[in-house]
Amino acid sequence: MSMQSDTLEPASLFKAYYQRLCYFAFQFTGDKDQARDIAQEAFVSYLGQRGQVAPHPVAIRNFLYTTVRHACLNLLRHEKVVEKFAASQPVPPSDDATVVLTMIRSEVLGEINRVLQTLPEACQEIIRLGYIEGLKNQEIAQQLNISINTVKTQKKRGLHLLRQRLNPEIYSLLFL
Repeated sequence: MSMQSDTLEPASLFKAYYQRLCYFAFQFTGDKDQARDIAQEAFVSYLGQRGQVAPHPVAIRNFLYTTVRHACLNLLRHEKVVEKFAASQPVPPSDDATVVLTMIRSEVLGEINRVLQTLPEACQEIIRLGYIEGLKNQEIAQQLNISINTVKTQKKRGLHLLRQRLNPEIYSLLFL
């Protein structure tokens, strides 16, 4: 499109390029409202940087298209980050029963961790490795560089202390 230097006023630019920029942005976003917003922001950006853009129709057109393109790509990158984050999150509980079970599980695990912290350090570590992380006695012994008999003794001692300090229902859940 050929524009004369007297038509470089913002209203003329908007009239000449707005629909084109909306269509251009829509090709990236697939969303008419987002495309309109991005096109409008390109004009705002141009007005803010007008003194840095050559007062030539081609330079202005290139600035507007480049601004829209960058905004669309940034939006798409942001949406991918949001989708990736949402996909990495556990599915939120959908019904009341699931919510209640989730709350109970959180409370039980909190109580188990609270009582575990009251155990002697060696017992605490062996109980965590054996019952929470699921390691076998041999693996615990190798990891901690101790004998299997020490692992067994500490497990027995830790379980005895947990049985004394935990509510019986919570204690039985430790092994589920």
